[in-house]
Amino acid sequence: MAESMKGWKRTHRCAELSLQNVGEEVTVMGWVQKQRNKGGIIFVDLRDRSGILQIIFEENDCGAEAFAKAEKMRSEFVIAVAGRVEKRSGAVNENLKTGEIEVRAGQVRILSESETPPFPVEADSKTKEEIRLKYRYLDLRRPDIQAKLMLRSRIVSEMRSFMADEGFLEIETPILCKSTPEGARDYLVPSRVHPGSFYALPQSPQLYKQLLMCSGYDRYFQIARCFRDEDLRADRQPEFTQADMELSFVDVDDVIEVNERLIRHVCKEAVGIDVQLPLPRITWQEAMDRYGSDKPDTRFAMELTDVSDTVAGCGFGVFTSALENGGSVRGLNVKGQAEMPRKKIDALVEFAKGYGAKGLAYLSVQADGTYKSSFAKFMTPEELERLVQAMKGEKGDLLLFAADKKDIVYSVLGALRVELGKQLGLIDESKFNFLWVVEFPLLEWSDEENRFMAMHHPFTMPMEEDWQYIDSDPGRVRAKAYDIVLNGVELGGGSVRIHQDDIQEKMFEVLGFTKEQAWSQFGFLLNAFKYGVPPHAGLAYGLDRFVMLLTGADNIREVIAFPKIKDASCLMTEAPGTVDEKQLEELCIAVTAEKKEDSVEGA
Repeated sequence: MAESMKGWKRTHRCAELSLQNVGEEVTVMGWVQKQRNKGGIIFVDLRDRSGILQIIFEENDCGAEAFAKAEKMRSEFVIAVAGRVEKRSGAVNENLKTGEIEVRAGQVRILSESETPPFPVEADSKTKEEIRLKYRYLDLRRPDIQAKLMLRSRIVSEMRSFMADEGFLEIETPILCKSTPEGARDYLVPSRVHPGSFYALPQSPQLYKQLLMCSGYDRYFQIARCFRDEDLRADRQPEFTQADMELSFVDVDDVIEVNERLIRHVCKEAVGIDVQLPLPRITWQEAMDRYGSDKPDTRFAMELTDVSDTVAGCGFGVFTSALENGGSVRGLNVKGQAEMPRKKIDALVEFAKGYGAKGLAYLSVQADGTYKSSFAKFMTPEELERLVQAMKGEKGDLLLFAADKKDIVYSVLGALRVELGKQLGLIDESKFNFLWVVEFPLLEWSDEENRFMAMHHPFTMPMEEDWQYIDSDPGRVRAKAYDIVLNGVELGGGSVRIHQDDIQEKMFEVLGFTKEQAWSQFGFLLNAFKYGVPPHAGLAYGLDRFVMLLTGADNIREVIAFPKIKDASCLMTEAPGTVDEKQLEELCIAVTAEKKEDSVEGA
């Protein structure tokens, strides 16, 4: 039967004790990691969030009753122990923070017993993730998960401290909001008191923080919960956390400067990483041309090379037809991989197809200087030589080429570059390479919508020198937008916002909004802009991603206490679930059965 804590008070966490405490009487509480009965003496490893402490039970010291309790203990029993700190009687355990000491038990209480857990509570668990997430409350006891969540708490604490010192005010914005059409799908919440009407959960606090700038709050900051109903990946969740900010009377350099100092502060104080300032900056166009990605991993070389001019007019139709259709031909020089087996090259071709490629052309420069290629027979020796020179190819190099529309070429080679970096061990995992990507396009064309869409959102300020092209060549207009990237992952992004009525109205027009549509959806913001709006800009970090990278976690589920899986469900609580009819009636909602297409035999 479980005992009470009455009259007992914990004096220390397990790993807070050290040689300095030898001789002291202490009371510790936690979970039994393991029990070892050596006959007449019992060793118990006691665990709490700070670490593990060895407890030693001898009947002469603790008495028969306490010794009997120790004999009963099993993994995950919750116990309280009062005893004396001693130097270890046996060998020192150098793997434990408390490896030089132990506590000789005098009294013990079993506060809670435990059934045999479905998996061992230990670091680096090999148990399937689905089982661990079903029993997440047990998984969260694992030391490696606890370390990541404690570091997350430290990171947030350091962010708050820095922002407060910089004059930012922490202000909460609403969770129940108005649905807006731009961006990802909203999670909708039906209103009981307004039948047929819906709130949306915020994808970000974007509009509210702009309104706070209109309200004169100057510098805003929030650890904000956000929600997006979209397909998940390793670094995405349906609900996530942003470190969100907005500043008035600033431009691009001002936002970047304060955020560079924030990054340096957090990395130094939370994880002991020295970040050198200023951080590198490259334009979006340079990032795409060099790395095929707007979030490049700069921990290794292997950059893209544009060979469009070199192969123009050559005999290889795949190259020339791509160029004739306004596309591009670019390549990667995979140093020292000329002897890569054909089977591996074929696997790379299939990988490239997953990113939109029709295929992948290759050329290897053999040790004797000859070429082995999938397209050599279509080109003259002189054309091949010029191509190898353009790629800076040397003996032993493997050259890979993609030819298609420019965006497909970027996507294919950008992904292939990272895949090769992983396969060939080119990435220095010890590095933390921060990078600003600036001057994004203001707009991007959507074939699905048959119109230009805002690359970020409709309130992003264009670069003044490009605004003249908004009618004649909208795709040419660059934005005052910036992303912060770490090791090939977008940590956050932001922009200077539009604060002039004429530019905002034109922006809506370019995006296909009528004036009535714009006012219907964003009228509260546009109305506020009538009453004096300061120039303002902001940025938001994906806090989960930031913590994931700083802790070396494989995905953000490891740094979120209760994450969802890929279909946005919770294995532990079995959310989402059904609700009873009465709740639906109160909300004036009828649930219809999902329609399934009739299958036709042989179709």
